[in-house]
Amino acid sequence: QVQLVESGGGLVQTGGSLRLSCAASGRSFSSYIMAWFRQAPGKEREFVAVVTDRGGRTAYADSVKGRFTISRDNVKNTVSLQMNNLKPEDTAVYYCAADLKIDWSTRASQYDYWGQGTQVTVSS
Repeated sequence: QVQLVESGGGLVQTGGSLRLSCAASGRSFSSYIMAWFRQAPGKEREFVAVVTDRGGRTAYADSVKGRFTISRDNVKNTVSLQMNNLKPEDTAVYYCAADLKIDWSTRASQYDYWGQGTQVTVSS
């Protein structure tokens, strides 16, 4: 099992930047695929970004492509999401997710482990 704790959320103006971090505890972090999802009020949880276990492959939602960057550090057992040029529509609770049994997925239902979430609010 792995436990996930997100941090780094907050209030930022349009065009600003934030860096989210997800600290993982437990064994074999480097074997987990890691992803970020987000959920805005009244909306379903949606995919943001994913990185493979060794960090060799990444993918992003179209809405964040070119603005967000996912990365991982398998020594420090962390995964980060650098968010630049933030927009009001990026406002949501951001969740870190992990799974051991899949190689690749952008579907929330495929992930077994989740953090508690961190709020990101972008003011216009």
